[in-house]
Amino acid sequence: MDLKDQRYLLGIARQALEHFFETQSKITIDESTLHSPFLKEKRGVFVTLYKHEELRGCIGYIEPIEKLYKAVRENILSAAFDDPRFEPLEKDELKDIHIEISVLTIPKKLEYNAPTDLLKKLRPLVDGVIIEKGDYSATYLPQVWEEFFRKEDFLSSLCVKAGLGEDEWKQGHLVVYTYSADIFHE
Repeated sequence: MDLKDQRYLLGIARQALEHFFETQSKITIDESTLHSPFLKEKRGVFVTLYKHEELRGCIGYIEPIEKLYKAVRENILSAAFDDPRFEPLEKDELKDIHIEISVLTIPKKLEYNAPTDLLKKLRPLVDGVIIEKGDYSATYLPQVWEEFFRKEDFLSSLCVKAGLGEDEWKQGHLVVYTYSADIFHE
């Protein structure tokens, strides 16, 4: 993804928020005006909002279910107003909001034969990780690695996020997928 595409997507995100506060409606984007075919590709994407360097909302699609420019428009509004961890964004907060976008690759199943093998194969700050067990699942984006000193702590936290016990990854029964992301921000 080139810098021009990154700037365009950040612009869409910012405009979508501002437009929503002004009109209570979604911004319209004329697809024929898009300068890059990449923006029309279906891609997994997350939009993260920060206020004074603290998480303020993060919503996205892991799978490529929507064209990239539309996914950014949808996910910026969801991150602002629908993240259940936070109250909906207020207009007076907008000036303090910093936007980050993560465009994902398609997740690939990570084959491993034991918890120690899983630890060896995970690449901090490179791999986004999805874990699944039955009806339980969760993901952390690649940049979430920054919050952890050890791979074990990362996996334990991810298990808790999925609603599992923190040591579930040690049992060797998780299905694990990894992906990478182009991460850029204002």
